Amino acid sequence: MLPRVTALLTGLGLCALAQAAPTQYPLTVENCGSSLTFAQAPARAVTIGQAATEMLYALGVGDKVVGTSLWFNNVLPQFKALNDGIERLANNEPSFESVIAKRPQLVAAELEWVVGPQGVVGTREQFHELKIPTYLLPSDCEAKNNRVGADGTRLEPFRIDTIYKGIRQLAEIFDVQDRGQQLNDELKARLAKSVATVQGKGLKQASALVWFSSAEMASDPYVAGHKGVPEFMLQTLGLRNVVQSDEEWPAVGWETIAKANPTVLVIARMDRRRYPADDHAQKLAFLRSDPVTRNMDAVKHNRIIILDAMALQASVRTFEGLEQLAAAIDGYDLPK
Repeated sequence: MLPRVTALLTGLGLCALAQAAPTQYPLTVENCGSSLTFAQAPARAVTIGQAATEMLYALGVGDKVVGTSLWFNNVLPQFKALNDGIERLANNEPSFESVIAKRPQLVAAELEWVVGPQGVVGTREQFHELKIPTYLLPSDCEAKNNRVGADGTRLEPFRIDTIYKGIRQLAEIFDVQDRGQQLNDELKARLAKSVATVQGKGLKQASALVWFSSAEMASDPYVAGHKGVPEFMLQTLGLRNVVQSDEEWPAVGWETIAKANPTVLVIARMDRRRYPADDHAQKLAFLRSDPVTRNMDAVKHNRIIILDAMALQASVRTFEGLEQLAAAIDGYDLPK
């Protein structure tokens, strides 16, 4: 993987020399099957999904955000003061009425199931009829069928460049292209550093399972499928996912998981409490007490890595998750 890292860092050096041109309005952006036209940078934005919220904060346009919703974790510490001054419309999905009441000039959504053909908040057409453009993060709509499975099914493996694309397009919409380019360069450098951290660890025989949550503590857990964001993270660092489903977060039985006996377990930590297993402490207690799970190698050898839920979804936190995952793996004495 070393040539890949070297090439990436070289590319970053070249990118840093160029400056992005200012946005020329009216601007038309192609986004997830819709053409969006902006006469000027939006002065009022509502976000549905933490990834979209923190992406706008990271781009330095948080002062344009007038409402947020759909949170899994507390906001990143560097954005707490900013976020405290912005109305939270809902911890989970907001109502259509609460969103339009903020008179947004843009609705930025993380997931197509909240704003899309079967959107639980509303369809894109409903917003567009009111002259409110909706921007969906490309990471959730490109090469993905969100009408199959609870969280959609990937038609192709997740591509990290869809995160960069979302940042680039939002930066263009808000006329902050220089910041968008800088942010993407920073994220690419962090990814390269994570890969370099696990170089030489000999992970060919290592495998992993990523547990997001469970509807009930003893029921089949929702785990990462083999084409989503966690799969990209595992493959990037050289780990094999023991789950082969194309669904984003399929439910798989513990007996099946125990038989696969993953080398490493990754569990999501959430501040929301929709399901009992959103609490990572309950996840840990279950793994160490259940007769099926407590004998798994990862549990017996305490190879359990706790990551924020947002680090396991396409967001600026994906790169923090990669760093934490790489650091944990680097500290393990894994079987060759």
